Amino acid sequence: MAQAASTDKVAFVWEGKDSNGKRVKGEQWAANEAMVRAQLRREGTVPLKVRKKPKPLFGASKKKIRPADIAGFARQAATMTSSGVPLVQSLEIIAQGADNPSMRDLVNGIRADVEGGTPFADALAKRRVYFDDLFVNLVRAGEESGNLEAVLDRIATYKEKTESLKGKIKKAMFYPTAVVVVAFIVTAILLIFVIPQFQDLFQGFGADLPGFTLFVIAISEAFQKYWWAIFGGLGAAIAAFIYFKKRSKRFQDFLDRLVLKLPIFGELAEKAALARFARTLSTMFAAGVPMVEALDSVSGATGNVVFENAIADMRDQTATGQPLQVTMKSAGLFPAMVIQMVGIGEETGEVDSMLAKVADFYEEEVDNMVDGLSSLLEPMIMAFLGIVVGGLVIAMYLPIFKLGSVV
Repeated sequence: MAQAASTDKVAFVWEGKDSNGKRVKGEQWAANEAMVRAQLRREGTVPLKVRKKPKPLFGASKKKIRPADIAGFARQAATMTSSGVPLVQSLEIIAQGADNPSMRDLVNGIRADVEGGTPFADALAKRRVYFDDLFVNLVRAGEESGNLEAVLDRIATYKEKTESLKGKIKKAMFYPTAVVVVAFIVTAILLIFVIPQFQDLFQGFGADLPGFTLFVIAISEAFQKYWWAIFGGLGAAIAAFIYFKKRSKRFQDFLDRLVLKLPIFGELAEKAALARFARTLSTMFAAGVPMVEALDSVSGATGNVVFENAIADMRDQTATGQPLQVTMKSAGLFPAMVIQMVGIGEETGEVDSMLAKVADFYEEEVDNMVDGLSSLLEPMIMAFLGIVVGGLVIAMYLPIFKLGSVV
């Protein structure tokens, strides 16, 4: 079994009869059909049909594996291994229970590697697209210390907290963005289709139109004439933004620095980065990862280049023997409360628990800020919509009011 390379194994679907003569079927990963048949016979099943699992047809493409799927995988693995279920069997159960076919294939591939003798951490490392350095390093530390169950539980908690934090940030950004998009679409419809109807009506008035009405009509005429350029330019700007955000490191760094300087949103981004820093470092310390190696993994987990660069400097200083508390103070990014908590942790030997408390505090702060921001933005957005749409309506009815006063 160990001789078969894990990467050579593929999925087979089979049908057969069990020891009671009952017809059964299932899926199994193996290097070839003969190995599937041999394994079924060892389990007391008479194989009738064995074939490679067909690939999905066009239009039935696999679902994308989301970070939430990885968080769920970590929690399930932690729960089963802590209950005494062997790792290979745990992975098999997780794969069978996965609703996402892509996730099922991913877990089956990991199980095949582990079953073939590959360490769990190395099996995860082969799939860096889904399992980052932090995840792999923690699992490796758990395997080496013989404490994999506890480490998987910490990873699961970390992933769940991280995804929850991301969800709160997205919630804060989604509402105003969605309203602005809707306001733009409604305004464009009014300018292109509705206002020209009023314009035709006004031509028969034989009187001068108010300046505000003339201004709105001019904007409407520009939209009618150049709508393709306006929408095309907006689409090109959005596409360029997405392209450079994904491909340009300099542009990403510029956005990270800009976000921290924004009113309200800058404070939210800072607290989110502090929460990620504390939660990640706490998880690494609790798993027994050395400080320098832990800081190396933490730098990329904060989600902001300003903190990433500062933590990289802290790592270099820590490697020379400087206490973490001192390096944090020299970074100039961490509040006094966080530095003091870390200092107390270093004195008592409980840095991980102190950082966990810091993470809890800032996660709650982010949660409160998101709720407060939603309450603050809702009336402001309604007022914005009222001004935009109401202004257009008033501009169209001003000539009618003027004509009524003359009559």
